[in-house]
Amino acid sequence: MEVKRLRLEGLLLIAPNVFRDERGYFFESYRQPEFDRLGLPHFVQDNVSYSKKGTVRALHFQESPGQAKLVSCLMGKVFDVAVDMRPDSTTFGQWEGVVLEGETMFYIPVGFAHGYCALSEALFSYKVSAVYNGATERSIRWNDPDLGIAWPVKEPLLSLRDQMSPYWKEVVGAVLDHRR
Repeated sequence: MEVKRLRLEGLLLIAPNVFRDERGYFFESYRQPEFDRLGLPHFVQDNVSYSKKGTVRALHFQESPGQAKLVSCLMGKVFDVAVDMRPDSTTFGQWEGVVLEGETMFYIPVGFAHGYCALSEALFSYKVSAVYNGATERSIRWNDPDLGIAWPVKEPLLSLRDQMSPYWKEVVGAVLDHRR
């Protein structure tokens, strides 16, 4: 397994060992002892979503206790984004984007908002460290000018919720007020 630390502290790209032959390939997508060695949390829920090309699902996060995520694109290709929401972080308000396809996984710790854009039809998988709780789920407007995310689509397919999500400044104010 190869692990690459990204620019924003805590974000990791993980490439498992892949065994290929004339039939295709095989790899372990998850082995708890390996993730323990990396200091990653245990995951308690798996989710899968299918998206049509041009779909943006963004930018979501869970308040208390938060969710760490291990994401991958099982079929197709996505542009995946994590936004640092940790007020004490030196990269607070910055984002990192990676293209995921095939076996590469993206680890996103608690304290980040997350979203992605389907660059093709895509089957997306994510493990989370806390069970989903709709009462603590929040979102940020996908195209917020203060974040300046370079989404690879001009007119995405969006849920009504993602179209109406609050802007970064509104969300950050609420997060900071919640911490006091």
